[in-house]
Amino acid sequence: MSKITLITILVCAVFICGSTTISAQNSMTKTSNLMRPPYLKTGDTVAIVAPSGILRNRTAEIEKAKSLLESWRLYPIVGKNVFNQNHHFAGTDAERHEDLQNAMDDPKISAIWCARGGYGTVRILDKLNYTKFRKHPKWVIGYSDITALHNQIHNEGFESLHAMMCTSLQDDANTIPETIATFKDALFGSSLKYNLEGTNYNRTGKASGQLVGGNLTLLLTMLGSKTSINTAGKILFIEEIGEYEYNIDRMLQSLKRAGYFDNCKGVIIGDISKVRRNTTPWGSPVQQLILDALAEYNFPIAFNMPAGHEKDNRALIFGRSIELTVEKDQSSIIFQK
Repeated sequence: MSKITLITILVCAVFICGSTTISAQNSMTKTSNLMRPPYLKTGDTVAIVAPSGILRNRTAEIEKAKSLLESWRLYPIVGKNVFNQNHHFAGTDAERHEDLQNAMDDPKISAIWCARGGYGTVRILDKLNYTKFRKHPKWVIGYSDITALHNQIHNEGFESLHAMMCTSLQDDANTIPETIATFKDALFGSSLKYNLEGTNYNRTGKASGQLVGGNLTLLLTMLGSKTSINTAGKILFIEEIGEYEYNIDRMLQSLKRAGYFDNCKGVIIGDISKVRRNTTPWGSPVQQLILDALAEYNFPIAFNMPAGHEKDNRALIFGRSIELTVEKDQSSIIFQK
């Protein structure tokens, strides 16, 4: 091999490596400064869409959701395909995508409220176009399966709202006043601050950073895709429902092996609901399972955040910087204005 050829190869290698490093750095900093959709005001329009599971026989909840918005002097509109049925889903992938895309594109819409979770959002993620959304950003609201959409919106550079969905109103709304109050506060720009009940499972400490996360299963599902979030320098919230303890451990171990927690600043544990019983007992409470899985890290871990699949499901602004203080007797979460 001639000297000229060798030099050419080395120069190309340096250029490629440098480009890769720059690309990786850009990916790491892509979401450092997120855009905040305008807070809602009287007369704003809120679109109700169903990007996931079927809404069979659930018109009453949608009517309650509309009434709640109207009581705040907002104008609700319902996607034309919301009550469609396609086996497991609220319409075909094309129909669910159509409703969500139309709401994202419409400059007159100020917020998009997901009717329910279940499963299905991941099937339409790659069809979404954010060109018009970037010009007229709006709050996207939901939890559970909507975690997939929260992750994508975060990577697009916008804040979003982990909060109650329309089907959360299946019971009398008065039974969940804190849930509704924090949802309204987040939408209209009031301050958010939570004092969490203490527990000996808390790992004490202080941290600050953007809040990200959602449903544990969905976070794992996004892993390795362009929709997976970068948790470096951020505080991760997780919640889950209906899983065996061994599967919760398996998901945490999988995320850990992928480096998900390596540069994380802190973890907030929401509701881990309806844990299923295995024929072979796990041998420790789910709180200890989480601590054991994350034992090698020194960031604070706060339990007892009332958010997830329980009636008391308080609003969290994903992408917003928070101050987290964790003690054994109490933890606090303060959202930056």
